[in-house]
Amino acid sequence: MTCNCHRFEPVFSRRELLRASAGGFGLMALAGLLSDAATGGETSIPPAAAGAVPPPPGANPLTPRRPHFAPRARRVIFLFMHGGPSQVDTFDPKPLLTRDHGKPLPFAKPRIVSSQTGNLLASPWKFAPHGQSGIEVSELFPHVAQRVDDLCMIRSMHGSNSRHGGALLELHTGSDTFVRPAMGSWITYGLGTENQDLPGFVTICPTLTHGGVNNWSSAFLPAVYQGTPLGSAAVPAEQAMIPFIENRQTPRELQRRELDLLAEINHKRLAATGPDAALDARIASFELAFRMQTAAPELQDIAGETAHTLSLYGLDNPKTKNFGRQCLMARRFAERGVRFVQVSHSYKWDQHGGLRKDHASNALEVDQPIAALLADLKARGLLNDTLVLWGGEFGRTPTAQGDDGRDHNPQGFTMWMAGGGVKPGHVYGATDDYGYYAVESKVHFHDLHATILHLLGLDHTRLTYNHAGRDFRLTDVEGEVVREILA
Repeated sequence: MTCNCHRFEPVFSRRELLRASAGGFGLMALAGLLSDAATGGETSIPPAAAGAVPPPPGANPLTPRRPHFAPRARRVIFLFMHGGPSQVDTFDPKPLLTRDHGKPLPFAKPRIVSSQTGNLLASPWKFAPHGQSGIEVSELFPHVAQRVDDLCMIRSMHGSNSRHGGALLELHTGSDTFVRPAMGSWITYGLGTENQDLPGFVTICPTLTHGGVNNWSSAFLPAVYQGTPLGSAAVPAEQAMIPFIENRQTPRELQRRELDLLAEINHKRLAATGPDAALDARIASFELAFRMQTAAPELQDIAGETAHTLSLYGLDNPKTKNFGRQCLMARRFAERGVRFVQVSHSYKWDQHGGLRKDHASNALEVDQPIAALLADLKARGLLNDTLVLWGGEFGRTPTAQGDDGRDHNPQGFTMWMAGGGVKPGHVYGATDDYGYYAVESKVHFHDLHATILHLLGLDHTRLTYNHAGRDFRLTDVEGEVVREILA
């Protein structure tokens, strides 16, 4: 039987079609550039996109804003372990890894790896159950183990990048390939902050490597949502302070008059030239700096803390003093209404070799301070509405690199949360029998970000910002809330 179906021939060849449409692509790009030029590079969004009533014109852009729905958490403390802690040596016990030490991995390694690794390497540390939940924790973390009933352990994390730079950006911003706003910037953009005399997003002793400032940048969001760094990874925590906070040469009344004159000049400029996001950000930064002169000195002075509290955080021990002070400052910022606080243990967890010595040293530095932070928040009634997040940019391989090291492993690793509306004493997800791949209830960084925003009362699909002709969000076009870990 002969088919009489019509066969349609293309009017243009592929080459001709591209030639004819190329001008249109250029005009689209030109339109975007002209739009950015007309708005100072920033495009406003409908109030519903951020889910909150925006501050009135001229008001502080960090004014608290209503979330999309009732939140479980009001603020976040992120304990960042830069370098990639080994899940199979800390919070993900693998008996078969111990049994099969020295044998080849019985399945294929990922197609793309950071470096070559050999046979299976058993953990040098023993695991034991703790608390009423019975969650197993390595002997590397004896203090955190005593707080295990407060933790919600996610043992099925995975990311997309095996290199530090890309992985740090993916963890902090949701993208490993482009400059995007950090999650602290997205959160303060969506919610503002509760203390108008302090920044809404603070990062203590942040890393200057592997993306550096891009890990706490506001990128295309207004600059007021940028993270405020205190010191850097190269600066001892006791020196990581807001600089130049006291002005003993100029009376406060005179400073106020100077700022009022400067604001008048700047607003005349805005009236003449139109919107200018950079100038708006400078005006806001001057005003915040003025207000901080009252709030910051007391905040940074820990002399009023009791001897018991200082000892609890390990400030009387040279080994725990540095990270202990960071954790103590995180609590002080959090209780004063700062929306997002990050503390970083940088850059120490990258054990391609020297695993036994260095992982033990690293854990000793952070174990007591982390447990102290959890206990202190709980005693002060802050843990219920403070979400604490712990983890690195990836985990490590169960296979050996050299005699005493592990390679990068974004395929499966552990992060944990505490407080802020997550199930306490709970384990979610799993890696395979050796701890290489996340295999059960997998959680990508996009899912983690969606869940964090949900706990703060924000719908990650509605927290958007229009830039360069498209809507952006922290989770891009992906991400699912991990509802099974919600309390």
